[in-house]
Amino acid sequence: MTDREALYAGLFAAHFRRLVQLAVLLGDDDPENVVQEAFARLHARRDRLRDDVAALTYVRRSVINLCNSKLRHLRVVRRAPIDRRRDFESAEQTAIAHERSRELVAALQELPRRQRDALVLRYWLDLPLVEIAETLDIAVGSVKSTIARGRQALARILEDPHE
Repeated sequence: MTDREALYAGLFAAHFRRLVQLAVLLGDDDPENVVQEAFARLHARRDRLRDDVAALTYVRRSVINLCNSKLRHLRVVRRAPIDRRRDFESAEQTAIAHERSRELVAALQELPRRQRDALVLRYWLDLPLVEIAETLDIAVGSVKSTIARGRQALARILEDPHE
């Protein structure tokens, strides 16, 4: 096994579950497949990646992009108001059984994409602002303001989810 293949295998083993949970929080209904697709894309580019940090940033960004693309596609296909109630049928979604957690996931879906992505990366993955900026390809100052606006919007949604 080459060094690149070992890096790829180690990255997969260390981060697959956490990335699946990231996809769940971003609203994906088939998170395992999204993460597998992200790793397949990473594998195709493995010779061009400079280190494991760059590889992890790439696969995280891929998961976010794939989730966003899938949600955007579903909205176009449905062309109807989105039902904010979620049926938690997958194993990962079932794990989020607590009612407050479901409310939070639903509230996250109401946020603009960038705010949702920044909040999940910051408070769920506990990434430092610099890594969030790299992942979202924005300035650190923009990350700070996006997170602040996202928290305010999330607080308003959670105060009265029926508005």
